[in-house]
Amino acid sequence: MFYYLDEWIRITLGIIVAFLIAFSFTPLVKMFAVKVGAIDTPADGRRMHDHPIPRMGGLAIFLGFLISTVLFTEVNEQIRGVLIGAVIIVAAGAVDDIVALPSLVKLLFQIVAALVAVYNGVVIEIVSGFFEFATGDTYMLLGILAVPLTVLWIVAVTNSVNLIDGLDGLACGVSTISSVTMLVVALLVSEGNIAVVLAALAGSCIGFIPYNLNPAKIFMGDTGSQLLGFILATASVIGMFKFYALFTFAVPLLSLAVPILDTAFAFFRRIAKGQSPFKPDRGHLHHRLMDMGLTQKQAVAVMYAISAAIGLVGVVAASTGTAKFILTAVAFALAIIVGIYLAKIRKNNALPVKEEEADESN
Repeated sequence: MFYYLDEWIRITLGIIVAFLIAFSFTPLVKMFAVKVGAIDTPADGRRMHDHPIPRMGGLAIFLGFLISTVLFTEVNEQIRGVLIGAVIIVAAGAVDDIVALPSLVKLLFQIVAALVAVYNGVVIEIVSGFFEFATGDTYMLLGILAVPLTVLWIVAVTNSVNLIDGLDGLACGVSTISSVTMLVVALLVSEGNIAVVLAALAGSCIGFIPYNLNPAKIFMGDTGSQLLGFILATASVIGMFKFYALFTFAVPLLSLAVPILDTAFAFFRRIAKGQSPFKPDRGHLHHRLMDMGLTQKQAVAVMYAISAAIGLVGVVAASTGTAKFILTAVAFALAIIVGIYLAKIRKNNALPVKEEEADESN
């Protein structure tokens, strides 16, 4: 509607409008969630909360994102496909937050949403960068593999964000960092329209996160976590996969490294134990951080820092000149700080155990 405005104005307004809508509507969504019975009740050791908390907060994120995107982006065929797919994801997520759908049913809805996006032109057609050293070619056309690989990418990222949604504010914060990272890169490669989409997503997350930080007043539920993964996945396809000058997969992979790696390790871990890869467990990175002795807030802060450091590496991949060296130094410094902090926490938590063991031996 207002896509004729200057790019920076649209990005700024996109963030502000999405923030205000998500922030204003979250209390109303909370009341609605309670009314329809979308309540997360702790029933196993994986849950970090000790009392029932409403979920389905992703509806507020979706409203902020949808309205801001429609207002400030040029809704072309690709964006239309993303929005229709997002509606499918949100509808399935909302039902799941109320009645807990089987994993296979959720997967089918994710595939349908991905296919809708693909049908509207959201397709990985070219892979560049990886083959230059081996074959001398700067890129490779995917041909008949384009559609299945795109669907696989969208479904994988959708689930990866869903699976890290285990601590208050974690998935929302990591998604905010990922969306801002990709927003910066989209601007660097002159993809202004998709930058506005990412700005709308970031603004919606920022508007919701005050209600979601520990102690959380509401969870985003599958409604929100699957939506965030779906938008990040489709935005990465539109904004970066077709830009020849970049390592095609490098930027989106680095921007989404934390949820993707955590999901990959979870699948391999479960399969190695002879379990279904979709069976929930307590082996995710955020669980391991808490097992080291970190509180929820500390574990989330560490995950934010890791996401930011890796995201900066993604921006570095698209940067040139002085900016490249500065961003590399910042990412390296963040990594060192996180490493020192974790080592200190581990050492402090190990000392009482050793003293206790010494007392028992006497």
